[in-house]
Amino acid sequence: MKPMGVLKLADSQSQFSLTRHLPAEPLRPFVKHYWIVRWDLRGREPFCQDVVPNPCVNLVIEPGQTAIYGASTRKFTKYLSGRGLVFGVKFHPGGFYPFYKRSVAELSERPLPPHEVFDVDSALLEQQFQSLDTDERRIALADQFLLAKLPEPDPAVAEINRIIDLIITDPAITKVDQVCERLPINKRKLQRLFDQYVGVSPKWVIKLYRLHNAAERLERGQHGDLALLAAELGYYDQSHFIKDFKAIIGETPLEYASTKPATG
Repeated sequence: MKPMGVLKLADSQSQFSLTRHLPAEPLRPFVKHYWIVRWDLRGREPFCQDVVPNPCVNLVIEPGQTAIYGASTRKFTKYLSGRGLVFGVKFHPGGFYPFYKRSVAELSERPLPPHEVFDVDSALLEQQFQSLDTDERRIALADQFLLAKLPEPDPAVAEINRIIDLIITDPAITKVDQVCERLPINKRKLQRLFDQYVGVSPKWVIKLYRLHNAAERLERGQHGDLALLAAELGYYDQSHFIKDFKAIIGETPLEYASTKPATG
């Protein structure tokens, strides 16, 4: 399974399980997938799992913590203990805006209660998802309440995802100007589009995926020359690369390459 933002996932499989599931067909232009994390650490040490930010909005359904979360600009760490299950809805970059109809950049300031968008009580939502006995029934429930709010098609969402796919698949792209030249698209239009629909800048998305790729390569032991890796990512000096890597990942490249997931 591709990590897709979950750091050192291969080393964490004995601590929790992560599965991803497609939504109903009409939702797929907006929703990337559902994700389900479950763990049973009763009688064992608690576990801390690091997750790299990504340019997606997530609806997270978890007892006492259900909310809609915008794109974060830093790594966050999830503390797992006892036994639990979390159900998540991961929207495509830009895919949440048609439901919300307001600038997604606002979500960087605070989590959004689900009732503000989907007219559903958080406590009831938590109770419903936790009471179901199969993932299939949880997926069906998620389809049901999202389909009830299904927005009209929005061509901007597909455009944003074409842009992000280009950034992901072409490692030579290290600057916003390169994106604008390749598509082509006006730079100011691109920046406004990302601010309104994604909540982070295209410059940030480029940096994020380059550093995410660097973390995966370091994790697999595929790159020992940091100066060369920095140059491949478009950095003029190694120190700038190390600074950005630590700001997002939480460790220097050498620290990340040498450490294992932490237990609490």
